[in-house]
Amino acid sequence: MGVSMTTIMDAILSAAVAQHGGEAAHAAVAASHGVTGPLWIGLIPLLPLLGVVLVTLLACFNEKSKMPAWISVGLLAVSFLLTLFAYLGWNGHDAIHLKLWDWIGLSWGDLRGQTLAAGFAFYFDGLSLLWMLFVTGLACLIGLYASEYMEHDAGLGYCRFFAAFNLFVFSMSCLVMGDNLLMLFLGWEGVGLCSYLLIGYFYKKKSAVDAGMKAFVVNRIGDLGLLMGMLLTFTTFGTLQYDALFNQIHTGLTAGGTPLSQTWQVWAIPLLLMGGAFGKSAQLFFYVWLPDAMEGPTPVSALIHAATMVTAGVYLVARMMPLYLADPAHIALTAVTWGGAITAFWSATIAVAQFDIKRIMGYSTISQLGYMFAGLGVLATTGGVFHVFTHAFFKATLFLSCGAVMHGFAGQLDMRKLSGLWSINGFRVVVIAMLIGCLNLSGFPFTGGYFSKDMIIAEAFVTPDSVIAGSSWAGWLLLLTAGMTAYYTFRVFFRVFVGPVVYEPGEDLHAHDDHEHADAHGHGHGHDDAHDHAAEHFHPHGPKWAINLVLTLLSVGCILSAGLYFLGDHHGWAGGMVHASSAVVDTHAVEGGEEALLFGQPPHEIMFYISAVFGFGGILLAAWFHGPKGIAGLLIGGRTTAAEVRMDPIAKALRPISTWAVRKWYVDEFYHLVLVTPLKIFAHLFHWFDKLIVDGLVNFFGATPRVSSDAIGESTQTGVLHDYALRMVAGIAVVLVVVVLVLF
Repeated sequence: MGVSMTTIMDAILSAAVAQHGGEAAHAAVAASHGVTGPLWIGLIPLLPLLGVVLVTLLACFNEKSKMPAWISVGLLAVSFLLTLFAYLGWNGHDAIHLKLWDWIGLSWGDLRGQTLAAGFAFYFDGLSLLWMLFVTGLACLIGLYASEYMEHDAGLGYCRFFAAFNLFVFSMSCLVMGDNLLMLFLGWEGVGLCSYLLIGYFYKKKSAVDAGMKAFVVNRIGDLGLLMGMLLTFTTFGTLQYDALFNQIHTGLTAGGTPLSQTWQVWAIPLLLMGGAFGKSAQLFFYVWLPDAMEGPTPVSALIHAATMVTAGVYLVARMMPLYLADPAHIALTAVTWGGAITAFWSATIAVAQFDIKRIMGYSTISQLGYMFAGLGVLATTGGVFHVFTHAFFKATLFLSCGAVMHGFAGQLDMRKLSGLWSINGFRVVVIAMLIGCLNLSGFPFTGGYFSKDMIIAEAFVTPDSVIAGSSWAGWLLLLTAGMTAYYTFRVFFRVFVGPVVYEPGEDLHAHDDHEHADAHGHGHGHDDAHDHAAEHFHPHGPKWAINLVLTLLSVGCILSAGLYFLGDHHGWAGGMVHASSAVVDTHAVEGGEEALLFGQPPHEIMFYISAVFGFGGILLAAWFHGPKGIAGLLIGGRTTAAEVRMDPIAKALRPISTWAVRKWYVDEFYHLVLVTPLKIFAHLFHWFDKLIVDGLVNFFGATPRVSSDAIGESTQTGVLHDYALRMVAGIAVVLVVVVLVLF
């Protein structure tokens, strides 16, 4: 690239060390000071955009090879390496700024707050560097996985997939790397568009189209909150630039000089931003779109709906933490805490009752996002951000493992129709990767998920209820959810990946067999006969080198992520990254320096043992109710078939509660009743009002002259000459009478 690493290091390290303070606001200001970065940093988001252009050109030439995949993977790999170089060349505290060009510049006066300016510029601090490391790294790996997973669709569909894939990475990069809220909003809307395109990738499948539309509509509702929050931020502080905004918040004054703590904006802006964050990250009332998003290809689920896009809301709250801390009553932080805790528990109650393994992972994602928000709410920003990082690896591993199962068993995802994959040739790598992912998600001791989740739960007990209302109660709810998470995670593992070998192909084989039968015999046999014939001769096929390599690398990443907890001086590597960003929180300054006790011990010390008990308890319950006989030589399981387990009689005894959980507590039906149906009724009423009243009036005034002229014409146009002369004389007489009356 023409620039040596030594030159880059010298350019970055040449800045003076920014001032450090004890309080969070001081840290935010220090993070905003920085240096101008090298120009090649701009290539990090622009390379995926180049991928969009190149893949589109391949589509224009009807390319049917894997070239779109190799171009995408290569460009994303370079983007990841550039991000890694930026991290290695970073001095650990100063933010790196790079402005490529002026983007928006509007001015309507000379006073403060009368100029709206935003450049296409980037802002690299610890938070954005951490995010971009896993965004670009996972995008590269998942792109490689997709090269094999999507090979059945080589051609225009293949190009369409990778064009949207690259566009997503570009949009996510703008969201994370932008140095102002307008750049964030550009990326925010971009990832929403790509989510819609990729969820509805199978556009001939109605459920996929409906899922894409559902995601689009629900996200638009949340985006309205983000847009209103941005506008209110500008009118309050006079800027959307991060460094200027954080400096203004640090002064404790609005742009007009009013004390910030005495304004209603101090809590309104964070709540509006929280609405946008909850929409994008599928929290509380907005979560219903994410489980349906599983209709998209599995690489989409892994990249967008597990590891990256859905964490955009977490990033937004973490980035704007100085604004959340400015409210002395912590109204928004309390809402974030309880919104996350309730979502984590609620989605876990649904996950324990589902049978589609990919959908279970979808609800698990919602639950883990709840942990991240709860962590930010109780001031455990390090724990929340660290959980984002560890979750990105283990959830991508879990989704891609489920995708390998789906790929090898003709679309089958029902755990009642699959069992014993460990004993099937070609699936050993998938099973091992799934086990590593399950251990991390369950919070098994000394895994990355164990450390990151414990930091969040412990801080919930440390933060006094006087600061965050009900913080300790939220901690207990998160602990209960941790046990439920371990249960439903290993419910999947014990039922699908170990035990007796049982499998039944999915609907993908069914459609394929019908087609072949019709071609071979000139006519199609019965729908069920064709499927039964295919099932008898079905042999699952294990993944090839690309999928196995990606699963192996991700499994290694899951294991290594645990070691990051022991690096650095600020509660691990993630803590050091957070400390050098606007997300840092001085908990002693906020909490008064007092630490609560849990069972007579400091929560951060005893939580290692408490959470381990909850995790082990969940795993043992899963083994007892769903495990096969003889797990690790112990006769604790009792399952001998794929469909029948010890939990079945208990589920029947708990009806109708168990049925409600299977039906997702009828939330979708409730939304359809109270929101969708009334809106449809109003839409039809307005349609008929427009058709009958509005269009009717227009048509009436347009038809009246025509009808009148036709009626007059029929009675007056007789064709008789003396009749016309008589009417002319009568008309002249009338005119003369009128003139006489007017004049005299």
